Amino acid sequence: MNTTAHPDTVLIIDFGSQVTQLIARRVREAGVYSEIVPFQSAEEAFRRIEPKAVILSGSPASTIDIGSPRAPQMIFEAGVPVLGICYGEQTMCAQLGGSVEGGHHREFGRAFLEIEDECALFDGVWAKGTRHQVWMSHGDRVTTIPDGFRVVGTSTGAPFAAIADEKRKFYAVQFHPEVVHTPDGSKLLANFVHRIAGLRGDWSMAAYREQAVAAIRKQVGDGRVICALSGGVDSSVAAVLIHEAIGERLTCIFVDHGLMRKGEGEQVVSMYREHYNIPLVHVQAQDLFIGALEGEADPEKKRKTIGRLFIEVFEQEAKKLERDGKRAEFLAQGTLYPDVIESVSFTGGPSVTIKSHHNVGGLPDRMNMKLVEPLRELFKDEVRALGRELGLPDHFIERHPFPGPGLAIRCPGPVTREKLDILREADAIYLDEIRKAGLYDAIWQAFAVLLPVQTVGVMGDGRTYEFVCALRAVTSVDGMTADFYHYDMNFLGNAATRIINEVRGINRVVYDVTSKPPGTIEWE
Repeated sequence: MNTTAHPDTVLIIDFGSQVTQLIARRVREAGVYSEIVPFQSAEEAFRRIEPKAVILSGSPASTIDIGSPRAPQMIFEAGVPVLGICYGEQTMCAQLGGSVEGGHHREFGRAFLEIEDECALFDGVWAKGTRHQVWMSHGDRVTTIPDGFRVVGTSTGAPFAAIADEKRKFYAVQFHPEVVHTPDGSKLLANFVHRIAGLRGDWSMAAYREQAVAAIRKQVGDGRVICALSGGVDSSVAAVLIHEAIGERLTCIFVDHGLMRKGEGEQVVSMYREHYNIPLVHVQAQDLFIGALEGEADPEKKRKTIGRLFIEVFEQEAKKLERDGKRAEFLAQGTLYPDVIESVSFTGGPSVTIKSHHNVGGLPDRMNMKLVEPLRELFKDEVRALGRELGLPDHFIERHPFPGPGLAIRCPGPVTREKLDILREADAIYLDEIRKAGLYDAIWQAFAVLLPVQTVGVMGDGRTYEFVCALRAVTSVDGMTADFYHYDMNFLGNAATRIINEVRGINRVVYDVTSKPPGTIEWE
């Protein structure tokens, strides 16, 4: 798929903020398609996409430094509405004749915005004379605004915390409206795309499904597709969507590596063969993967080993299909938009490194296959919405996220068959207790971790020397920030008692209360 199918697109220019993806999510939640591009390619993207509005993201950079990122000047001359956020406000002002200085009352975290005047960005949300919580993250601040702008909001550390030039439809804010810590921020972004840019809210999964099916048929033609089915939501939704487009010319290959949660391999096979009648090759490769991982402690080596073996097994199965006269020219992958963004990020920080168990455009050249990636424009929550649109069962769609390397990375330290079996049983009991308590849908992700620690304990009349199991549960609205779930102690006591009583090899259970702050990319 490509953006020619989305005539009303908002272009988001990424200057390196760790929460740029949230801007795109909020715009899409308002029913408008958005696309992120790094600032170096923004001019080319602006000409190609012809967006109806532009948003400038935040950045760890400083506009006062020589060579710091800038927006293409043509954007300010094109007559389209522009919204600058944090660094985006600062570079907008610097490029249009204002000034920015460093060292003035840095603001990080919760702050309060005083609404000094009415403006279209605040319509129906914030009134003149009121005070509202926002989330700040800046060391520099604007000290002079360009001609044509007026101040509509201030904060303790930012006298130009919100500015507007209605004639040119330029708006800028020093705070971050995209994060949940600015409670009304999504409404401000909705005002920008609807009231200011005049865009309709017609971006929906029903429309996307129709466009995606047409795009798949156009790309594949009369060819065949094989899909690397992991058993997760992403590859499953991709498979069902492609099957709708080309039917029996899709073959799914499910490589069962023995690192899934208890019973999940059987569930995947049952769903695809019995409910969807999608051609499925089930490869029993548990011995191969676990044998290669046994004794390996380094998490990155685990990932790379799993990725390498997966490709090798997949290639073998593809060759078998070719010998049977079912050669596929295309490979389907459940690549998501965050994977694409991270793979082209311009910074040298954490957002540049794509998760190493993903394979965005990274097939070995020897396979000589073209990629079909029907989800590469979607965020995780949008994939779930598309899955519901396609009729996948809710219990499958709403399943907690599970990383590609599976239990291998939830078993820190050397991997052994025994430890994987212990972890699988503990994890199953934990999730069973969560479901019985009616908490599963209230938690974004929950799982057990088998720590590389053994402790002495007394169980009954005997001494034991067994593993410690850690339980984790987090809540999240966007998958990028998270807080630990605040369990009732009775629940934790019941879950821990069951695990210790029923799983031989564990004699102690702890609960992880680590939170995931704004800006971190991955939570596993």
